[in-house]
Amino acid sequence: MGEIKDLIEYIAKELVDHPDLVSVKEIPGEKTVIYELKVGDGDLGKVIGKEGRTAKAIRAIIAAAAMKKGKRAVLEILE
Repeated sequence: MGEIKDLIEYIAKELVDHPDLVSVKEIPGEKTVIYELKVGDGDLGKVIGKEGRTAKAIRAIIAAAAMKKGKRAVLEILE
């Protein structure tokens, strides 16, 4: 499910001030894939958004993409 990892990375890089510091780690499981997103200092608020709206939107997109592949995707945004 590397396409979803690439999608998360692309979205995050478009939102932040320091795209070179964006990294996404994929942790595969039997039915669920966990994606850990790390961004640079000062960019955390940009991927979370006001009241978490941006993070919710990213999670909705990856959930739909993962469902298409018969999996469940979880996005964790790390500090």
